[in-house]
Amino acid sequence: MNSSYDIVIVGAGPTGSTAARFAAKNGAKVLLLEKDREIGIPVRCAEGVGEKGILTVVDLEPSWIAKKITGITLNSPSGQTVQIDSNEVGYILDRKRFDYDLAQIAAKEGADVLTKAYVYDLLFDNGTVCGCKVEHLGEKYEIKAKIVIGADGLESRVGRWAGLKTSTSMADMETCAQVTAQNIDVNDNYCHMYFGKDMAPGGYIWIFPKGNGLANVGLGISGIYAKEKPPIYYLDKFLKTHFPKAAILTTVAGGVPCSATLDEIVADGLMLVGDAAHQVNPVSGGGIVNGMIAAKIAGQVAAKAVQENDVSKKRLEEYAKQWYNAEGNKNKLFYKLKNYVFKMTDDDLEETANILLKLPVGKRTLFNIFKSALFKKPSLIMDALKAFS
Repeated sequence: MNSSYDIVIVGAGPTGSTAARFAAKNGAKVLLLEKDREIGIPVRCAEGVGEKGILTVVDLEPSWIAKKITGITLNSPSGQTVQIDSNEVGYILDRKRFDYDLAQIAAKEGADVLTKAYVYDLLFDNGTVCGCKVEHLGEKYEIKAKIVIGADGLESRVGRWAGLKTSTSMADMETCAQVTAQNIDVNDNYCHMYFGKDMAPGGYIWIFPKGNGLANVGLGISGIYAKEKPPIYYLDKFLKTHFPKAAILTTVAGGVPCSATLDEIVADGLMLVGDAAHQVNPVSGGGIVNGMIAAKIAGQVAAKAVQENDVSKKRLEEYAKQWYNAEGNKNKLFYKLKNYVFKMTDDDLEETANILLKLPVGKRTLFNIFKSALFKKPSLIMDALKAFS
C-alpha cells in the first residue's frame, strides 16, 4: 500500500472490483480496499444475474456458474402457477468465487488490493475529496487520492461523509432474509417467485436453485411492514409450509434500496457506484449487473478525469450522464412500476394470474406480464413498454 493513488475504491464487491479493473485498465494508479478479511465472504445476495447484461461487462467463467436458468414461475396467493419460458438466459452464481476472481482480474490489470482495510473517514482539500483514512491491522493511515469511488453498499458512509444524501425511505427499503438450504425440491431450470400479503407484504419470496436440491430461498418485504413482523418470520413460515425437510446451511439478512438512483452520485473528487448509488433494479431488487455496468462507466470516466487533471463534480457528472443513458432512465420507469405493483391486493394478483394463464406460454413475455398486472392502471402500460424496449 502506497500513500498516494490516482483512485481509491472503497468496497471490493462486484461493483468495486469492476471499477478498479476499468480504472486500472485505462491507465490509473488504483487501490481497492475491502474491510472484510476475504473478498466474497460473507455472501449477502440471491446470486442471480441475466446473461445479456453481465456479458457487457465481463466474460463468464464456467466455475462462476452454479446453475443456468431458462425461465421463471410466478405463484399467486392461492397457489396458481404461471410458467414463463424466456429466450434470455439467466445464471445463479457462486458469489464467493465470482467476487474473489473479479478482484483478481482487477489486480491483473494493475490495481493494488488490500483486505482487512477499514475506511473510517475521508480527506478533504478546500471541500474536494482528496483521499481517505484507513485502519489496517491495527495501524491508521491517510491515503491520498485524486478520486475516491464509494462502492460501500447501502446507506454509503463514503457518500454521506462527502455530503451526499444516501438515505432510503422505509417504503423503498426492502428488508430481506435468505437461507441457502438443501432438500428444496423444485424444477431447478426455473427461478420461482411467490406473491401475497400473507407471504411477503410489499415484496416477494424467491427460490433461486443452485442444483441438486440446493437453493437460495429468501424474501424481501417493504420496510413499512417489517416493523410489524420481521422478514425472517415470513421466511420461516414459508419454509415450514412448503419445504418442511429443508436443511438450513446459511442464513443472512440485510436491506436493499429499491428506490430510484440517488439524485446526486458524484461530488468534487468522489463517485458512488452500485448499492451506494441506489442503482438496484427497484422491481426485482437485483443489483449485480446494474452495479457492474455503472462501475465500468465510473472506472473509465474516473481514469480519464485523472489524466485531464479535472476531478470536479462537473467533470465527473459525465459518469452520471452515461449511467442514465445505459440503465438509469429504465430504473426510473421500474421505480414507477414498483410503486404500483407492490401495492396490488391479493385479489389483483389472482386476477393477473388468471389473465396470464389464458395466454400461450410463448406470449408470456416480461412486458405482457406487467401489462396484465397494470389492468387497473393503464396509464403505466407505456412506461412498461419503454422499460422493456
